[in-house]
Amino acid sequence: MSAVQIVATTPFDDQRPGTSGLRKKVQVFQQPHYLENFVQSIFDAVEVDPRRPLVLGGDGRYYNRQAIGVILRIAAANGVKRVLVGRDGLLSTPAASCVIRKHHAFGGIILSASHNPGGPEGDFGIKFNTANGGPAPEAVTEAIYRRSREIDRYRILSEQPSFPLDQIGSHALGEMVVEIIDPVADYAELMESLFDFQALRTLLQGGFRLCFDAMHAVTGPYACEILERRLGAPEGTVINATPLEDFGGGHPDPNLTYAKDLVERLYGPDAPDMGAASDGDGDRNMILGRGFFVSPSDSLAVLTAHHRAAPGYDRPLAGVARSMPTSRAVDRVAQALEIPCYETPTGWKFFGNLLDAGRITLCGEESFGTGSDHVREKDGLWAVLFWLNVLAREQRGVEEIVRAHWRRFGRDYYTRHDYEGIDSKRAHTLMDQLRERLPTLPGSRIGTLTVESADDFRYTDPVDGSVSEHQGIRIHFAEDARAVFRLSGTGTQGATLRVYLERYEPDPARQDRDPQQVLAEVITAARELARIPQLLDRETPDVIT
Repeated sequence: MSAVQIVATTPFDDQRPGTSGLRKKVQVFQQPHYLENFVQSIFDAVEVDPRRPLVLGGDGRYYNRQAIGVILRIAAANGVKRVLVGRDGLLSTPAASCVIRKHHAFGGIILSASHNPGGPEGDFGIKFNTANGGPAPEAVTEAIYRRSREIDRYRILSEQPSFPLDQIGSHALGEMVVEIIDPVADYAELMESLFDFQALRTLLQGGFRLCFDAMHAVTGPYACEILERRLGAPEGTVINATPLEDFGGGHPDPNLTYAKDLVERLYGPDAPDMGAASDGDGDRNMILGRGFFVSPSDSLAVLTAHHRAAPGYDRPLAGVARSMPTSRAVDRVAQALEIPCYETPTGWKFFGNLLDAGRITLCGEESFGTGSDHVREKDGLWAVLFWLNVLAREQRGVEEIVRAHWRRFGRDYYTRHDYEGIDSKRAHTLMDQLRERLPTLPGSRIGTLTVESADDFRYTDPVDGSVSEHQGIRIHFAEDARAVFRLSGTGTQGATLRVYLERYEPDPARQDRDPQQVLAEVITAARELARIPQLLDRETPDVIT
């Protein structure tokens, strides 16, 4: 019989999980007791229900398999009786949410650093999702962090897992049953219940050309199974389809900068009809037409306007929600549909409360994340299938659909400027100084623009009443323009300042201009307001989306 070992340990001072869990360099997680401490803190803070399973899997990045072995041993030592593990240790983040919900698990542990680089020198991450399938709410993450600050021991099974992760089947580990499951099956079944697969087969087998870039990340197996095998898209529709521990040396972030293979195809000769990409753990998406980029903000607005194209959404929507930095394009659609539109802080857990309460059906954020009430995570491949369903129904191209949308609702010119890997002290100084000036800004003239209002976004959750402070600085200009400043917590090295810039244009005759030119005055005003060159010693952003 396997023995449970009680291992003495001491706390680490850097195990506060953010909105996307705990993310650090691989070498940090490889420190003795580091992973064990955090996993034990999860089981100390969360009630284990021995009648219900735990779900476990990740994006396949470096250290994924080793971590799964450790987590299984700690789970067995802490009273977990059954664990569902994705074959090869793989589960996309939305698929993990799907499996948690379908199998009534008490929670899930997802191993991912999302769109961050992988490999031995790259990043690793771990987060806990609760029984609703969504990221742990702040009360749970705070309980995990508090425990990590005082932990003095962890429980771990002496027995090492000896079974292969690449074969479906059940295995015993101490008194716990480990079930290796098909990571795609439950998710694919859910997609088939939401979308018109027959219409998609007709589209994809009728000459419509799609190119899906899995970026050597976790959605490769999902896209191959659904797009090529079940829907009959030609072999090779999915590129970079094999998940690799270092994502093939690439940066698995689906944007115009990092998805170079896809962008070159869609902007080159003989371009396919549509391009799409997903990120490291499968929860983000990018949509392209021939030589045409669809901003995430516009994507959410278009899907909301065309929601009845998909059978699973052929009903009145309860409401929609967007993260605060996302453009206001979806607000205009919600107004036309006469449904509520909620503005939330960045972080999917805020959508989770609204989804669980039945207040919204669709939601999205500007960082290439879109989702709905089908799971409690954003979902990259789901968004691609939704777009295909709209195209099949409309019998028009991606660009035609977006331009028709602009003619009806107006165009929200939008861009995001990212300043990556900056000194954290400098970044916080910039934000603190900008906050101090907020009361004096309304009415002031910044270049050619006039500040109408300025605030530090404060969110009161309409479901549970919880309050989230300092969620990003908003500057509204009288010229129907806006600038938003946020520090991102998704990186592991330095800080990232994200500056979001938008301007509304209702006139169809003025909707075909270059966004950077249209937004030039807003960009200049934002740089001047925040004193970016002076405080960050940066003249240009690292990434422009």
